[in-house]
Amino acid sequence: MSQEKVDRYKEQKARRQEIYKKEKRILALEKAAGILLCVVVVGWIGYSIYGKVTAAQNAKVIETVMDATAIDDYLAGLETEE
Repeated sequence: MSQEKVDRYKEQKARRQEIYKKEKRILALEKAAGILLCVVVVGWIGYSIYGKVTAAQNAKVIETVMDATAIDDYLAGLETEE
């Protein structure tokens, strides 16, 4: 091994604990960000569903009344002709 490689190895060995702590910290932050993202997505989906359900419940129902006696009489007349 060249002297440069030996020096680099010694430097990495001396800073190994710091490097491990930094890697652990980064991994923990990535996990926290992933969990936060999942919570936000689930909350957004839940809020959207809640909004659609409450909008459907608050919708006004319009009732239309139709006089169908003419149709009933016509159909009854067709049945008697046979």
